[in-house]
Amino acid sequence: MKTSRNSPVSGAPLTADGLEQAMLAQANPADAEILQRFFKTGPGQYGEGDKFLGCKNPVTRHTAKAFRNLPVQEAVRAARSEWHEIRLCALLILADNYQSKKADDTERAAIFEHYARLARGGFVNNWDLVDLTAPGITGAYAFEHGADTLERFAASGHLWEKRIAVLSMFPFIRANQMEIPFRTVDRFLAHPHDLMHKACGWMLREIGKRNRAALTAYLELNKARMSRTTLRYAIEHYSESERKAFLSK
Repeated sequence: MKTSRNSPVSGAPLTADGLEQAMLAQANPADAEILQRFFKTGPGQYGEGDKFLGCKNPVTRHTAKAFRNLPVQEAVRAARSEWHEIRLCALLILADNYQSKKADDTERAAIFEHYARLARGGFVNNWDLVDLTAPGITGAYAFEHGADTLERFAASGHLWEKRIAVLSMFPFIRANQMEIPFRTVDRFLAHPHDLMHKACGWMLREIGKRNRAALTAYLELNKARMSRTTLRYAIEHYSESERKAFLSK
């Protein structure tokens, strides 16, 4: 895609360095401390060692919109940043590029591969990065090319790649194609990490919004195998009496 030379954000050039410059200019050290605690960056926590600028989501989204014409290769370069918010901004740009009507099949396939490599390299490494970008890239690609394309994520030994596989179920659920989402959730019911319990419960809840009977049947068969967290997420939109019945069995 042809692009203008400069971004609307502080006149920064449409390059990875320009994106970094724009984000650094919006850093807030006080908020950075809050975000580092919220995203569990302490020793032994799931986000251990990650670094934050203190840019909240509206700021990051605004910057991503301003840099939406950033060339894909520059976005990929920015997605390898040491700063969490710069990675998120770059990944949002890649997702926007993937969803663009201007993108052809070759460009979308390239973005999918870039995203897969970034995930394997440890740059898509927290739940917000996954949740805000996987449905629109890996999910959209799998919906078009088949769920087998997600196997590289599902079979990975890394938490975040597995969560990518689960969050990629959104397009299937929206299309009322529930077999693959049920099968994917089923694969991870016994996963030890709470973030996978939440992801699985979230997808089950989304299924229930569209097909309550199918979710109820699945829960009746599998509730004993799932964590309380997964079950609580899944039944969030049931009545109080129904929730109590599920939780008491």
